[in-house]
Amino acid sequence: MSDKKDVEAGTSPPAAPRVAAAAPKPSTYVPMFALRGEECANLLALVSAVSRPLEDAVVDFLARVPPERRFRFGSAISFVLEDKMMLQPAERLVAFAILHQGYSSQSANPFLPLLINVACDETSEAADQAFLQLLLSSSNGDNSEVLKQSAVDYLNGSDYASQVLLPREHLEKQCSYDAARPLPFSSNFRDATVRSVIPDPYVFQSFGSSSEVSSIIPNRDDMVATLLQQTSLGLPPQWIRPSPPRLEIFEGELQWLNIDNNHELLWDGTMCADTSRGAVIRDLFEQACKGPLSMAQREKIIEYLRKDGKLLNHCGMTPQKLPDLVEHNPLIAVDVLSKLINSPDVDAYFDAIVHMDMSLHSMEVVNRLTTAVVLPPGFVHDYISNCIRSCEDIKDKYMQNRLVRLVCVFLQSLIRNKIIDVQDLFIEVQAFCIAFSRIREAVGLFRLLKSVE
Repeated sequence: MSDKKDVEAGTSPPAAPRVAAAAPKPSTYVPMFALRGEECANLLALVSAVSRPLEDAVVDFLARVPPERRFRFGSAISFVLEDKMMLQPAERLVAFAILHQGYSSQSANPFLPLLINVACDETSEAADQAFLQLLLSSSNGDNSEVLKQSAVDYLNGSDYASQVLLPREHLEKQCSYDAARPLPFSSNFRDATVRSVIPDPYVFQSFGSSSEVSSIIPNRDDMVATLLQQTSLGLPPQWIRPSPPRLEIFEGELQWLNIDNNHELLWDGTMCADTSRGAVIRDLFEQACKGPLSMAQREKIIEYLRKDGKLLNHCGMTPQKLPDLVEHNPLIAVDVLSKLINSPDVDAYFDAIVHMDMSLHSMEVVNRLTTAVVLPPGFVHDYISNCIRSCEDIKDKYMQNRLVRLVCVFLQSLIRNKIIDVQDLFIEVQAFCIAFSRIREAVGLFRLLKSVE
């Protein structure tokens, strides 16, 4: 809360809070009723302002803490009040005033049972009992005088020592508190909750001299901040409930599959093996992409690939290099593509063939592949369309006639071997034959189309 809002609320500037030298970092997991780091600092600042009027501490609480966080903040205050080691006597009075006045505008105070128990407990400090009895028994604003005092002034006075304490029944009646009626925010499982803080029997339970208090306060602030940030305010039991029955699975509904995770180790038998073949075949493929290989070199590559198809992963072959391999060594290209037919990258290699310049070697590769493996129909159709476009785009008549003859012979081979469905390319091939009807091979292809139509 900014200083500007404190002035507008009519409160005096709060006293400097005693923050621990090394504030604990907030935990990633925030349990129920846990406070954030800045809220812990606000709590310690509020309760440590023992020299300010109590009503100013209440106003400061209402200004600093938003309504949706007040119950969680109040639960943290009640948590530290249950152990006398956590707060000094004057600080406890400030905490009691906040718990009482923080819900004074509401019909029911969720912390009323705690206040009544402390006010009527014979083991409580006399100052705590007398202070709470004044707050609880004066429901018509008669407690304004005591709230105008500071906690230190109240403790230094001697009036509370001679105050007559009311019995529990009269106090509950004045507070309109019915123990049988549940309060808001109450839970039936609260009684089964175990506190997450256990007092050390070897440490005294009340503050002694001022020197002892001054040596304890820094460690106390560290401890309180850690408890409020990293622990819940109680350890509830884990209630065991039977799992609900599974609903019936309807037809067409997705069904959850529990995959078996019992995996077995797979040993790589190629570890520490001789890798010289990988270097040899890499060198051979580099030569094959630059020029024709000798018969012995081609047989060596084919032999290596037949023994170990994984060598293709180490030969440096890529779709960009495939057109050069097709032009210089078409037989090796056929063997490589046959090995890659089930690879997820085979489409990239097919695209490289479709978009490369049409040549006798590329048609030879495609023709041999049609008899060696099952090719995707889309690839064959795209390659034929590319061949037809290439023939139409050539300006040199001699080269055009030569390529048209090659394409016609290639298409006749595919049709006779039933590699392609004529109906899929009938119109395109028929137009190609008519455009080049002056060439004998085109006329023969046209007659073949008519015979199988």
